[in-house]
Amino acid sequence: MHKEAAIREPLILGHKTYHQITEDVCKPIEDKAPRTWYVLFAIAAIIGLYGVGCILYLLGTGIGTWGLNKTVGWAWDITNFVWWVGIGHAGTLISAVLLLFRQKWRMAINRSAEAMTIFAVFMAGLFPLIHMGRIWVAYWVLPLPNQFGSLWVNFNSPLLWDVFAISTYLSVSLVFWYIGLIPDFATLRDRIKKPIPKKMYSMLSFGWSGKAKQWNRFELVSLVLAGLATPLVFSVHSIVSFDFATSVIPGWHTTIFPPYFVAGAVFSGFAMVQTLLLVMRKAMKLEAYIHTKHVEYMNIVIMVTGSIVGVAYLTELFVSWYSGVEYEAYAFINRATGPYWWAYWSMMTCNVVSPQLMWFKKLRRSLLFTFIISIVVNIGMWFERFVIIVTSVHRDYLPSSWSMFYPTHIDIGVFVGTIGLFFVFFLLFARFFPVLALNEIKSILRSSGESYKDGTATSPAYSLADQGLANATKPIETKKEVKEDKTAETSVKEESKDTSGLFDKIGTATADEKDDLKKINGLGPVMETKLNEIGVFTYAQIAKMGAAEYAMLDELTGTMPGRAEKDDWAGQAKELMNNNDNK
Repeated sequence: MHKEAAIREPLILGHKTYHQITEDVCKPIEDKAPRTWYVLFAIAAIIGLYGVGCILYLLGTGIGTWGLNKTVGWAWDITNFVWWVGIGHAGTLISAVLLLFRQKWRMAINRSAEAMTIFAVFMAGLFPLIHMGRIWVAYWVLPLPNQFGSLWVNFNSPLLWDVFAISTYLSVSLVFWYIGLIPDFATLRDRIKKPIPKKMYSMLSFGWSGKAKQWNRFELVSLVLAGLATPLVFSVHSIVSFDFATSVIPGWHTTIFPPYFVAGAVFSGFAMVQTLLLVMRKAMKLEAYIHTKHVEYMNIVIMVTGSIVGVAYLTELFVSWYSGVEYEAYAFINRATGPYWWAYWSMMTCNVVSPQLMWFKKLRRSLLFTFIISIVVNIGMWFERFVIIVTSVHRDYLPSSWSMFYPTHIDIGVFVGTIGLFFVFFLLFARFFPVLALNEIKSILRSSGESYKDGTATSPAYSLADQGLANATKPIETKKEVKEDKTAETSVKEESKDTSGLFDKIGTATADEKDDLKKINGLGPVMETKLNEIGVFTYAQIAKMGAAEYAMLDELTGTMPGRAEKDDWAGQAKELMNNNDNK
């Protein structure tokens, strides 16, 4: 087993066994869905149905129901298309690129990110289909035999490259996602008792039995697909950027678009992953597997890609001035000072300023701050696409043809509807599929599990129930072993430390007043037992601790120095006390 450096934070908190990991991941699927899930699903379904209604009305009436005009031929729909494709980037990056680099932290988030990718690409694909106007002849974008007529697609058009790039990206992502699910479907198949779900998971698992040969092929196929998917991360949004860069319109005709679009796509994709995971970890009680370290790693990616996007914005401004082309310069002046100035400055604030706050470690590790920033980033990235598309075409070479674009209720309804449909798909995924890569997480338990890193594990990763040894008999102790145990116990008692200084500030409590201290992140069952032994039983006691008390606690327990202060046990205890008061 690979031994991790002690300085690395654990990726699985608490004293978990393989069996407990299975229970934690399968429980939301096996149990009845909570009322909150039904409420969220109903809201998402209503919004999605409204969007479907707008799409049907649009198809029946024509795209004249959009706010387009003779100057602005691309607007709201293409903005949304590029935005959704961008969101779909993080899933393949987390799954493929981080797999090739053997990053263990991906295992807690890759499954949800992959699902997000697929659903986002579904939503993105709707907009080009609708924009065709005659969706029933969408097959015309494909190369067809002469029997279908003499109409052939234009292979010189980047719009056709979009069709091939995105369909390839979707296909590889879908296969990659499904291959990873097969072992977990087999786990559900073996656990579930109801005949219909059992049959469904049995079909989905393709007869997986967990043999060494199957795992070997699973690893091989995963690596091959990761190798195929990695170039797609960079190619798909590069090709989307060619829709603009190959034109001769000021503000679009620039070689910086491909790398700038890829960085922006990863930027917005990781922000959406953060939004979804922070809600899901709380709702599904997965705090032990998705915690501050995962959030911090993703925030570092957001910070780096956000900085790249900021440099790209500044580079565009510099090149527009340095080129000496007055039309190019005016395109950027118009963005910043024209009638859409509010969209431009919203973009700059959300995409350039907000990610720089991640340089502060306290903010980078704050779950609430991360959740807010993740939403802010995706708002900013939507404005970026809107600014690039609309402000570049609403004022062209002739002032006589200048016009403004205003979205209609159909424009807005279709976009909002796709958000509703996206969450319908994601909620169904979270209800019936394992949201964590169950078997992959187990593979890092012995190297990255908290209790195995700090040496407090009191039992092997396999519990007796896991090994089918629940009724195993306890080995008979010899008289010599009993004598040695008693000698050790006496030695511990003699070496017990003075605890009076600790309780001068935090006060005393009894076992009758005991709180469930394991609810504090970073405080597992072993540590809870040690705290109880020295007299710490309640949240109120921990809430009064400061740096001096933390130091005394480290000395008394002798495990993981600095853990209490790093995880802010006092702050967590206060929050738990407030939650109890509000109930």
